[in-house]
Amino acid sequence: MPAATLAPRLLAACGALACGLAVALGAYASHGLEGQAASRAGLASLFSFGHGLALFVLMRDPGRLRLAAGGVLLAGLLLFAGSLCGAVFLGWPTRLAPFGGLLLMAGWLMIAVDALRR
Repeated sequence: MPAATLAPRLLAACGALACGLAVALGAYASHGLEGQAASRAGLASLFSFGHGLALFVLMRDPGRLRLAAGGVLLAGLLLFAGSLCGAVFLGWPTRLAPFGGLLLMAGWLMIAVDALRR
């Protein structure tokens, strides 16, 4: 399978996995965690589901810019939600979350530019 067709499929699959994991994380945040841990896990779940769904939908017939934006969104999601989950489950600091948030914003800006170009 050529890389040009594999990349959108991988990004879409990552988006679908993010949505599935978000459901499990949200349930755990609601029923198994309390306080700041529940808040962080709930926020990670919300961002994972929304951005996972966006990745899944946006990777239908992507051009180069949208494909790049999908990679930026995935990296941002991993840094943002991953940092929050790392804090909840492993006691890690959340210092990577702001960088993930910036990447998420950059990815959406790239998607807006792509939408105006089409």
